Amino acid sequence: MLSRVLFLRTLLSAAVAATLVGLPAAARAQTFPTPGKTVRIVVPFPAGGQTDIQARLLAAKLQSALGVTVLVDNKPGASSILGTMEVVRAPADGHTLLYTISVTAGQNPHLFTKLPYDPFKDLTPVMFAARSSTVLTVPTNSPFNSVADLIKHAKANPGKLNYASYSLGSTSHLVAELMQQATGTQMTHIPFKGSADAGLALMGGQVDFLFDGPTTAIANAKGGKVKMLAYTDPKPYTALGKLPNMAEAGVPGVDVTGGMQFFGPRNMAPDLLNKVNAALASALKDPDVAKLYADGASEIVASSAADHATSVKEQYERWGGVIRKLNLKLD
Repeated sequence: MLSRVLFLRTLLSAAVAATLVGLPAAARAQTFPTPGKTVRIVVPFPAGGQTDIQARLLAAKLQSALGVTVLVDNKPGASSILGTMEVVRAPADGHTLLYTISVTAGQNPHLFTKLPYDPFKDLTPVMFAARSSTVLTVPTNSPFNSVADLIKHAKANPGKLNYASYSLGSTSHLVAELMQQATGTQMTHIPFKGSADAGLALMGGQVDFLFDGPTTAIANAKGGKVKMLAYTDPKPYTALGKLPNMAEAGVPGVDVTGGMQFFGPRNMAPDLLNKVNAALASALKDPDVAKLYADGASEIVASSAADHATSVKEQYERWGGVIRKLNLKLD
């Protein structure tokens, strides 16, 4: 009888062990952060842009709070796809995170028929960090002092105005397409490799306008390098002062709200996800971080992971409607 009990216990232990081995790594117990292990924040854009600037301050605050090294890893290219794939292929242990904007989960799935990742299957929503807008900027010496000036010239000179974007399919590209559709104008798109390059082209007079992120737009405007004409969010931002939104500037229908967000690899365990979310929320509450975001016309949200998952679906549907309206495909 005793040998039979021992046999059954051994069989049960083996079955439990086999079940644990069969589970995804992220479904097992996780330690976060793991002492001595680096936390990597992948930014799928070049250094110098709004997302990169924010990520670097967040990394410093996280490193101080967590007691482990926290690095920003810029992986630009292919409309955020290269950086996103770095995270898709990473272990789901909380030590590799993606800090990106709506292009990754909201726009790319509608723009690329052969996208190498599925935002709903291959990524875990961790947090919607902050709400933000996009700002229409022109060079300081531009003859355009209002959106009306720009549109009037565009109508009189079809195809003659050049506009920069961060990349094909980026928000800066899509917003300009929306503006053309709303105003019946035709302009020439010149994509660059990130906001820093696009901004340099604008300041150098190589292009006529750029829909830029507010952090860099405000900094360049304060430095006398660009003029801001309008922004795309219906909601006001203190840092933008009396700058009109696009509807107030005479172009309704270009009301685009963006935002910065964190994702992890798929199959992050719920307890691990809560730990990572809590660490990010704490960093976002830091006074230095709050000031950086506010000064850059970004409103901190610091959502739960569950609310972010809902937001991702909403972004996907909203941008799908916009892109279908534009009839735009990039492959």
